[in-house]
Amino acid sequence: MKRRDFLAFSAAALTLPRTGFAATELALGDGKLITLSDGNLTLPGDFVLANMDPVQAAAMRQKYNLAADSYTPPCNVTLYQDATRNVLFDVGAGPDFMPSAGKLDEALAAAGLTHDDITHVLFTHAHPDHLWGLLDDFDEPQFANAEYFIGQAEFDYWIDPETVNTIGEARTTFAAGAARRLDILAEQLNFFNDGDEPVTGVTARLSAGHTPGHMSFILGGKALITGDAISNNFVAFEQPGFATPSDQDPEMAAATRVGLLDQITADGLTISGFHLPGGGVGTVTRQGDSYTYIEG
Repeated sequence: MKRRDFLAFSAAALTLPRTGFAATELALGDGKLITLSDGNLTLPGDFVLANMDPVQAAAMRQKYNLAADSYTPPCNVTLYQDATRNVLFDVGAGPDFMPSAGKLDEALAAAGLTHDDITHVLFTHAHPDHLWGLLDDFDEPQFANAEYFIGQAEFDYWIDPETVNTIGEARTTFAAGAARRLDILAEQLNFFNDGDEPVTGVTARLSAGHTPGHMSFILGGKALITGDAISNNFVAFEQPGFATPSDQDPEMAAATRVGLLDQITADGLTISGFHLPGGGVGTVTRQGDSYTYIEG
């Protein structure tokens, strides 16, 4: 047992049963989809609704029981497990982003897994809560036995030295943190594009807007890993065309979201969302141009 796994095991052993640990399971073909809690983010209350008419925003908060002064979305890391593979979609925030996140090690231990059990890691995008759990205290990849995959456009964007100068002041730490981690991992990365099948049974679906090369993944033709292309259970479904400032390109992200929801409902896909409630796994119903997220 490596030092990092011993520490994770010890932490889990001291805290189980852990009331903050959330896991949802979904049988999928010969395997199962599991969501593991990486904790939650702690954000300003207007993080998603800042550009909305104040009356509409107040009604949205009341309907979905959202606090006006803070927004604390969950962070659900998706794992696909079959007889031979443990495929992880994103790696959580790690210890350096915010104290309320970075709990994936404990969740893995509670699920009976160590870092060395992970066979594949696929990144939806390179924001801190999805990427910064990549490295251990010695700047070595946490998942030593895994193959790593990221969309070519997403990698190119974050590794470009100009990105830190053009991304905007609020996100400069995102750019610096992504560039450092991706540079360390560069020789181990496998790249893919829209429509590719980076791992057998997993098809990449470009869902740009939240970041320039954001990818979602269709798993076995039955489930869609959304990443942050659909990042909340309220306005993203009720008004998917609403441009939210939480996306790097709000207009593109809104168009992407509309297209994704149309595909999800047309194809009857179950979704696994990184910031959706109830473990993040659910279904979607359509009412004209509006949608409803149904947990479980």
